[in-house]
Amino acid sequence: MSNANRNNSNQNSTQQEPDKERVDVATASSTTFPAGFQALATAYGDYTKKSFEDTRSFVEKLSGVKSFEKAIEIQTEYAKTAYETFVTESQKIGALYGDLAKQSYKPFGGFGAGTNSTNR
Repeated sequence: MSNANRNNSNQNSTQQEPDKERVDVATASSTTFPAGFQALATAYGDYTKKSFEDTRSFVEKLSGVKSFEKAIEIQTEYAKTAYETFVTESQKIGALYGDLAKQSYKPFGGFGAGTNSTNR
């Protein structure tokens, strides 16, 4: 084998090692990726359940009111609670989306590091 062929062969084998590492990282990431979706689905489900229960409780309280002032008080309390719950759950879901984005881009972090600029 000529020196040029040996050098080319060595370059191919050294290039395959980082490629294998990237595939291994991507495979590992793909197994944790569905867990992120599961966490999001659970968070949405929990928020929906809490929102439904709060609304049901509000309607029950409102149906037993005897005065206009008490109805306004209950409605104000419900609006405040619903807003606080929305903000809290939105922040939690936003953080889960951020974590999912980080997990999904993690395998691509090393792609630019292994390339050399001599291949023009």
